[in-house]
Amino acid sequence: MIERIYTRRMFALFLGCAAILTSLPAYADSCTTRDVMVERLKGDYHENLAGGGLHGEAAVVEVWASPETGTFTVISTDTSGQSCILATGTDWQGQSALTKVSGQTS
Repeated sequence: MIERIYTRRMFALFLGCAAILTSLPAYADSCTTRDVMVERLKGDYHENLAGGGLHGEAAVVEVWASPETGTFTVISTDTSGQSCILATGTDWQGQSALTKVSGQTS
C-alpha cells in the first residue's frame, strides 16, 4: 500500500518536472521590450494587467489576464525594460476566487 502511494507521488513529480522542463525552451525566446510585450498581450490575447509586484531590486513581476478567454501570462521586466514570459495558462479565476484564510496574514 505504501509503495503504491510512493509510486504515484513519484510519477506525479516526474510528470510535473517533465512539463516544466519541456516548456522552458519555449520561454527562452519570449523576451522583448515591455512596450512590445504589452502590445502583444493586449492585442493578440486581449489580456489586461491583473496585478504585480517587485521581485527584489532588479525586476517587476506582472500578471496579465483576460476574464473573457481565461488566459493569463506572467512576465518579468528588468531595470533595462526587457520583459520575459515566465508562465502562461488558462482558466484564470481572478480576484473573486481569492479568499483570505482566517488568522493568516498576507
